[in-house]
Amino acid sequence: MNAPNFEDGVERILKQDVRYHRDAYYFLREALDYTQKVTSKRNQNRPTKHVSGQELLDGIRGYALEEFGPMALSVLEEWGVKACADFGEIVFNMVETNLLAKTETDSREDFRNGYDFVAAFRTPFLPARSGRLPEPETRANDASAAP
Repeated sequence: MNAPNFEDGVERILKQDVRYHRDAYYFLREALDYTQKVTSKRNQNRPTKHVSGQELLDGIRGYALEEFGPMALSVLEEWGVKACADFGEIVFNMVETNLLAKTETDSREDFRNGYDFVAAFRTPFLPARSGRLPEPETRANDASAAP
């Protein structure tokens, strides 16, 4: 049996499930490649063929932050992806269309409660809080500054 063309597979998915934008499927495929490369480097350059749900979620987070920076959360929400469980749904839509493979131990549950989206995609871009108010600025040439 021939592996389906990715575009054709995504088209079949979108005819049956309209919850997620087409770009979410392409992004997930790229995030999987990114995750496999990162995991391979961690494993002393041994090729990684399969990644766990948690590894994929970590890779998705890293890839989204690299690709979209502070807009990552907005982009994902625009695609209908609002929680880690949504990535699980996308993955298993792709599995059911033979665009991805799974092991016997892989399940949608692997993607539930992965991480909080706001903490994962917004917090890295918030200013650091020191617990102190900033010092007021004074200029040496300011006539209103005390001598």
